[in-house]
Amino acid sequence: MAKVTGLGGIFYKVADPEKTQAWYLENLGIGGQWGATFRWKNEAEGDPFSLLSPFKAMSDYFAPSEAPFMINLRVDDLDAFAAGLETKGIQIIGRQEEDYGKFAWILDCDGIKVELWQQIGDAPE
Repeated sequence: MAKVTGLGGIFYKVADPEKTQAWYLENLGIGGQWGATFRWKNEAEGDPFSLLSPFKAMSDYFAPSEAPFMINLRVDDLDAFAAGLETKGIQIIGRQEEDYGKFAWILDCDGIKVELWQQIGDAPE
């Protein structure tokens, strides 16, 4: 039987797509013909995974962004990545650590909240 194998992408509208793509390339180092492209690979440690995760309509987890979605990007060294962003003048608006990973949040040039995540341990069952 056919099945879904993973997250194919996040698509959203912005006023100036070229400006947004340039911001992501300059500040987060990700880009491509249609935006950021991520290829899965076998990692030496852990079990890499992505989520498609619904939130309650009244959730404030995406705040201060007013968009009805948030982008989560995996990073390999959250502390170093966040420090690099701060040197570019990008404000880290929050940080958190859980048993499954470390998190930091920023807003992109369009006011979209971006969650940066360094996975710790294997994927949950």
